[in-house]
Amino acid sequence: MTTHEELVQLFEAYVSENQKFTEKGVKASASRARKALADISKLTKVRRSEIQETKNNM
Repeated sequence: MTTHEELVQLFEAYVSENQKFTEKGVKASASRARKALADISKLTKVRRSEIQETKNNM
């Protein structure tokens, strides 16, 4: 799975968990949403590096 696909998957997970938290009040979903956001943050740094490397090799 590419970094881009992982980011998309994590964002979808975040949206789902955030919806459960805000609409249904499921407290455990808040933790899962925050975890997804933390993982997204880490992967965005990786993806930025990948894009920069590809650009430099062009």
